[in-house]
Amino acid sequence: MSSPIAAPTTPGDSDHVERPTLKTIAVETGLAIATVSRALKNAPDIGEDTKKRVRETAERLGYRPNRAGVRLRTGKTNVIAVTLSTVSDMSNPSQLIYSIAEALRGSAYHLVVMPFFPDQDPLDPIRYIVETESADGIVINQTRVDDPRVRYLAEKGFPFATHGRTDMGIDHAYFDFDNEAYARLGCDLLAERGRRHLLLIRPPTEHSYSVHMTKGFLEGAAALGLGHEILEGVTSDTPADELEAAVAARMARDPQIDGIVAGSPSAAVAAVAGAESVGKAIGRDFDLVAKEANRFLHRFRKDIIVVVEDVGRAGHFLSRALMAAIERRAPERGQFLDRPGREDLI
Repeated sequence: MSSPIAAPTTPGDSDHVERPTLKTIAVETGLAIATVSRALKNAPDIGEDTKKRVRETAERLGYRPNRAGVRLRTGKTNVIAVTLSTVSDMSNPSQLIYSIAEALRGSAYHLVVMPFFPDQDPLDPIRYIVETESADGIVINQTRVDDPRVRYLAEKGFPFATHGRTDMGIDHAYFDFDNEAYARLGCDLLAERGRRHLLLIRPPTEHSYSVHMTKGFLEGAAALGLGHEILEGVTSDTPADELEAAVAARMARDPQIDGIVAGSPSAAVAAVAGAESVGKAIGRDFDLVAKEANRFLHRFRKDIIVVVEDVGRAGHFLSRALMAAIERRAPERGQFLDRPGREDLI
């Protein structure tokens, strides 16, 4: 007589816990399921105390929305994508990503990062996201004056916000650091230290902020009666060794150059190294103005004149503006130009 065959078992069956749902949270909090759902979506008509209670309960219970179900019911992914170039300066991208993620914390949305490479069309990841419907909205970084990504998304009616401005006649959400004001401020600060012959290390010319920075530098230096020029053949994104060599060669050729406005923290470091390699000392023979987000430059050289760029503020603003666009509601504010002043010096 053959032995009975035992029914197969799955490890963990005995202690399987049913996945928490909106109903579970509703029962736990004593709220209606619709109220719980809207609280998790950060709906403006739900009070902050209620939102906090719902979020804390959801976190304690280990609630996670069923993405497949959400997409079937609503057509939404609850995903926001950020496209970033792999050629970027120091910590700015990480600061931007962190601040966006922090702003989305407790909302229904999650963050994914889509990189694009120097040899790739920046429109490629944008098309992929739109065509595959893999996100509800996109944050674009490093805008151009006439940006094909902005035109494409506007034509498709796809929600987006940009870190940087455009000049295309297309109204869209953005947060931008005022690089024209930064360059003018840099010229003023260098002139106050007695510097008379200024050099600009500008960003790549295809980017909007390079156009703004160049305008501010040229007009600011001219208004002060200062000698001024743009370092040719390199940009603030040029590899450090090449940029260092270019600064060294230019300052060796023209000892009158005594002030530098740098387009990025990495350009500032390379410029100081280049100047020092030909016997120049910062604070004595020249001064340098740079902007940064992560408070690093004074650890490198305390004499660098540093203007703070609040990338964290940009991420929070863009997150709120984009969520409003996705949810088809008016944002608190859709556009912001962050103008630096002397209060931003450290």
